[in-house]
Amino acid sequence: MAAIEMRNIVKEYGDGFKAVNDVSLDIADGEFMILVGPSGCGKSTLLRMIVGLEDITSGDMVIGGNRVNEKAPRDRNLSMVFQNYALYPHLTVFENIAFPLRLQKGLAEEDIRRRVQDAADMLELNEHLERKPANLSGGQRQRVAMGRAIVREVNAFLFDEPLSNLDAKLRGQMRTEISRMQRRLGTTTVYVTHDQTEAMTLGDRVAVLRRGFLQQVASPRELYEQPVNMFVAGFIGSPPMNFLPAVVAGDRLKLPFLEIDVPAAAAGRVTDGQLLLAGLRPDHFEDAGLLDDVKRQRGALFRARVDVTEWLGDAQYAYIPFEAGDEVTKQLAELAAELDSEALRTQLVVKIDAMSRLRENQEAQFWADTRRMHLFDPRTGENITRDESAAAELAQLEQEKLQERMA
Repeated sequence: MAAIEMRNIVKEYGDGFKAVNDVSLDIADGEFMILVGPSGCGKSTLLRMIVGLEDITSGDMVIGGNRVNEKAPRDRNLSMVFQNYALYPHLTVFENIAFPLRLQKGLAEEDIRRRVQDAADMLELNEHLERKPANLSGGQRQRVAMGRAIVREVNAFLFDEPLSNLDAKLRGQMRTEISRMQRRLGTTTVYVTHDQTEAMTLGDRVAVLRRGFLQQVASPRELYEQPVNMFVAGFIGSPPMNFLPAVVAGDRLKLPFLEIDVPAAAAGRVTDGQLLLAGLRPDHFEDAGLLDDVKRQRGALFRARVDVTEWLGDAQYAYIPFEAGDEVTKQLAELAAELDSEALRTQLVVKIDAMSRLRENQEAQFWADTRRMHLFDPRTGENITRDESAAAELAQLEQEKLQERMA
């Protein structure tokens, strides 16, 4: 096992395009780090630079205390699991898993068999050891690829979107197996994905990238509750955060559907008439008809007409269209090039209890937990209400969890 340090990493291609822009990231020994972001954000390029499949334009890649910029992939002692499995079709499961061990000189056949058997036990592949990849399901092939990675004693495991070819049920099963495996082995792991659920459930910390720039590195809970900017707030969470236009009017904040006091965290940072974007997640709302008295007193009530509803069994979503007003819409349009498209939606997505009897095209009363609302500057994307002390507490909690697990 080994820590991985990236110091001002840049990847620039011959045409001048920068896929990775000045990324500095420290991954602790034994940590499970997720790299997440939209297509083309540089996450897979960064992973390939760790393993040595992509050259580094500038900056330093340090693994286990040693600078590895010029080292070939075979000399970095890393294992990588690819999206397409990359198995040898003519070899059995046993021989596929054993393949990297046979490349190591001096390993006795008895040691090879023991390591393959240990990996097969961990991944429940014992009954498939004599089968060929063509006779396996997608999930079984991915287990074989993982077995080939973990059979070696390496500095780190690298995963490049390993579950994207599997159906939803298999992805859920494989997430559990990967998490269990990593915690059992305690090996430093870097995992690339664009899947929200994988990012939020697997990692100790998550690094969010956009256009090659690192946006925020934090625990899944901190990213969800204390995002640093609009991009992170909108990217993390499914359905994504709602962004509502909010205009400052003295000490009040005017939003579609409701008007509230300017939050204390924004006091002194906003001016009268300023346009902001208020961020509220779908689960920050409830059907007011099912509300208890305690919540009723600490949030805001509003009425709105439901356009579409989706019932999911354990919850349901209500989609509520709104109009920002001509002047606000004009201001948002002027900022369109600087805003993410999600910020320009004109519907509110609300998550409510499955027992709610709301109907489409029906007006109803809702409750919003405005205490959990974030305010963003639409020009810079900055979260001007981020609670730094709360974020620090969450970071400390996750650090303690990691240390306990590694003890």
